[in-house]
Amino acid sequence: MQGFDPKFVDFPDYIIGVTKEIWEDRGIGTLNQYYAPDIVVRSPASVVVGNQGIIAATMATLAEFPDRTLLGEDVIWCEAPNGGLLSSHRLLSEATHVKEGAYGAPAGTRLRYRIIADCHAIDNQINDEWLIRDQGAIVRQLGLSPKDYARDLISKEGGPAKCVEPYTPANDVDGPYQGSGNDNEWGERLASILTRIMAADFAVIPKEYDRAAELEYAGGVHARSFDGADQFWMGLRASFPNAEFKIQHQIGRADPGLPLRASVRWTLHGKHEGYAAFGPPTGANVYVLGATQAEFGALVGDQPKLRREWTLIDETAIWKQILLQTELA
Repeated sequence: MQGFDPKFVDFPDYIIGVTKEIWEDRGIGTLNQYYAPDIVVRSPASVVVGNQGIIAATMATLAEFPDRTLLGEDVIWCEAPNGGLLSSHRLLSEATHVKEGAYGAPAGTRLRYRIIADCHAIDNQINDEWLIRDQGAIVRQLGLSPKDYARDLISKEGGPAKCVEPYTPANDVDGPYQGSGNDNEWGERLASILTRIMAADFAVIPKEYDRAAELEYAGGVHARSFDGADQFWMGLRASFPNAEFKIQHQIGRADPGLPLRASVRWTLHGKHEGYAAFGPPTGANVYVLGATQAEFGALVGDQPKLRREWTLIDETAIWKQILLQTELA
């Protein structure tokens, strides 16, 4: 942890501690310390450059959800080529919608949803980030469909010509992190499973997943076993059957006292040509940013299988892209 504040015992402690300090301890101003002035933050909904925009967005979120908590479920990390560190942080967030804001009039609803954030840090400062929040879970708990929320958001942002553009390769910004993870076998294994699924080899699921696997998917979906995995991944791939799938980043770890773990950040880029998770095909060109974390273990014999999985995409950002090219074009 050279270059980091000695109050943090290790890198997971830094990532979890900084998150709590900013959000729950109300140290929003510490973003000037912990986030680089020119940080690049990519989410499926947008690309933001600079920590001042992040500070404004943080205050707006806490005004709308003042009791928000962020529980760090895991930090899967690796070393970066330039001496920094890269974390894939999975969080469970709980919050009550008590003030008007980005999600409309206060509903009083207690929300529960997950986030996966990949962050590059060096010298006690985060300077590059990829953030996926389960927007589908949030809006459904507020009584909205992801499609309707996306349509309303476009209107609130000034219409198709003025609204915030979702993240695509066209508006991406190069940041300081140029790594692709590590070569640990568990990252390789998860990347291989996802690549085979996206190549329509769905038979990989009963081969590589434990039959009692616990699965958490976008939209706040909890599923189990082979059928649960098949339904989620089939619905996504069938919506974009000819889209190009790419592994952007992968990490594997085998830490004492913890399961064998992996984190993979991936993209799916192509046309909405299938009738599945996103309704009738529209031909819209869509860019999906996704993140998957998994735990492996050997319950029977000595052959570890995937026993837990978490996969997030932002359904509202996908619908926003579809609507901007079809209904609202």
